[in-house]
Amino acid sequence: MALEALKTCRLIKSEDLNHHGTLFAGRCAEWFVESGFIAVAAKLDPRTVVCLKIHGMEFLHPVTLGSVLTFESRIVATGRSTIVVYVKSFESKTPDRIYSDGFITFCHVDEHTHACPHGLSASPETPEEIELNLAAKELLARRKKA
Repeated sequence: MALEALKTCRLIKSEDLNHHGTLFAGRCAEWFVESGFIAVAAKLDPRTVVCLKIHGMEFLHPVTLGSVLTFESRIVATGRSTIVVYVKSFESKTPDRIYSDGFITFCHVDEHTHACPHGLSASPETPEEIELNLAAKELLARRKKA
């Protein structure tokens, strides 16, 4: 499967701000995970997907009131039952300036919430996709050692 990117957009409103007047990290994390979930739910029944781990979500720049933040997510690696998604956010006016990014591992589960095979594969093509795929595979390998 090609590494198709899905986008969701959010308008930053006053209720999304922290005491510094910038986007509250918890709200951004909520949208970050939701965006990653949407990428997986586009390929699998959402009732069979659970979030397993957020890997090092990093905030790179503050986001202010009135900004339109775009979250772009794509499946970058797969295991037998796991799916790793890379998510980045950027302001719609400046798509080259990344505001946050990181990886999320989801797990495909059966009706008893036991891990089960999903049958997906990720086929990176561009240098960026290959780099993301290698980073995600390293995260999966570290998880297996733990």
